[in-house]
Amino acid sequence: MPPDPRQRRAARHAPDPASATPRKPPITPDRITDAALQVIATEGYDALTIRRVAAVLGTGPSSLYAHIVSKEDLDDLIIGRLCAGIRLPEPDPARWRAQVLEVYAQLRDVYLAYPGVSRAALAMVPTHLETLRVSEGILAILLAGGIDPQTAAWALDSLTLYVCAYALERSLVQKRQRDQDDSWVLGRDELIERFSALPADRFPHTRRHAAELTSGTGHDRFEFTIGLIIDHLPS
Repeated sequence: MPPDPRQRRAARHAPDPASATPRKPPITPDRITDAALQVIATEGYDALTIRRVAAVLGTGPSSLYAHIVSKEDLDDLIIGRLCAGIRLPEPDPARWRAQVLEVYAQLRDVYLAYPGVSRAALAMVPTHLETLRVSEGILAILLAGGIDPQTAAWALDSLTLYVCAYALERSLVQKRQRDQDDSWVLGRDELIERFSALPADRFPHTRRHAAELTSGTGHDRFEFTIGLIIDHLPS
């Protein structure tokens, strides 16, 4: 016998048992990238694996492979996401040197926020549109400065390589400084003391210029090197 109208009305307003269990949000490239950056920010780039990202998302690696091809493909997504936050100025021929430094300083800082992540940009052919947007912007600044196209292209490659290497070195130094077992990481005063104690007949210049060899912050040296490259570009 079919239920009476009151029973049908009650059933219509009763909660669906299936809806009591919240559904997981779908796996997407953006969520994969978010999880990858979370791993890098908390554990460093060395900890980044497809399996580790899958664990953060509460799924299995096979779910990720429906959206990414490989670890290298994940690297491309990561660098693209970081490049999306880079602000590019309108190329100004009168300020092109300062503009190049400004853009690369942004890239340096975003790499340093995710320890070791600049390794993902090394030996990688970028395909992400945001990564290409940044390269396009820097190239436009160099060309606006009157740099020959071939020189500008190679300068773009050299400057980007330096920024990646700089950020990677800084991440390694910071990791070693946090590791109390690495007592061989020396401060500037101790370095000067050791350099000054070297045999004078074999290391006369290192002894004499120990203060200069150990001077400046990392970012001081960064700006010096970027300036050294761009100030000697032939136009």
